[in-house]
Amino acid sequence: MTDRPDTIVLIHGFWVTPRSWEGWIDHYKAKGFRVLAPAYPGFDVEVEALNADTTPIERLEVPAIISRLKETIRDLETPPILIGHSAGGVFTQILLDHGYGAAGVAINSAPTEGVAVTPLSQIRAAFPVLKNPANRHKAVGLTYDQWRYAFTNTFPEDQAKATYERYHVPASGHVFWGSALANIHPGHTDSYVDYRNPERRPLLFLSGENDHLMPPKVQISNAKHYKAPGTVTEQFTYPGRAHLMPAEDGWQEVANHALTWALDHS
Repeated sequence: MTDRPDTIVLIHGFWVTPRSWEGWIDHYKAKGFRVLAPAYPGFDVEVEALNADTTPIERLEVPAIISRLKETIRDLETPPILIGHSAGGVFTQILLDHGYGAAGVAINSAPTEGVAVTPLSQIRAAFPVLKNPANRHKAVGLTYDQWRYAFTNTFPEDQAKATYERYHVPASGHVFWGSALANIHPGHTDSYVDYRNPERRPLLFLSGENDHLMPPKVQISNAKHYKAPGTVTEQFTYPGRAHLMPAEDGWQEVANHALTWALDHS
């Protein structure tokens, strides 16, 4: 029997940095856990610095992100609980597939390779990046109106603006385009996981009902792809919540759900 996890690793998504986890970090630390929120390579600076110089975003590569996350995890005495949001949900799935972590929770997760569900709201939310092929070589930011639609459509106006000012950074067009085209590339892509891996640790998908960027249909489909007997894969949808669930009013409920489920299944 493995020891109870004493560490939680929080993995951020695109258009934000580890700062987006600030409430969760304090929340879990108050419960006695060590909490790690690693940044992507080159993201080890404040939001304001990344907005001023987007070079690290333009250079971003998924293998480098996974390598950074593995470096964070591999020397821990006990396997940690992995919690990822949006693209961080993909990285959580990849890490579990590679044998890292005691259990994983993917919140409003982007899809891994082979998940072909593409709701219309997702197309609209991703359009600022995908509308121009030249964006594949750029760091692409969102206007406030685009952020409002994709991330905070259920938030009060003042909170939506506050999160935009505090958390928003551009996203890597190169990585985003690669994930968008994952189902038509020959061979395996950076978002590949082995859905039939019998050693994969338990995985929970948490979805926001009103998420425009990664609607629940995406996570439901993603969960159904996992086929290995004896593994645990579950999905739960929160009514009325948007994409930026880690910062939405009532986020503590989501944080407690994720932690309790992971402890029960690790």
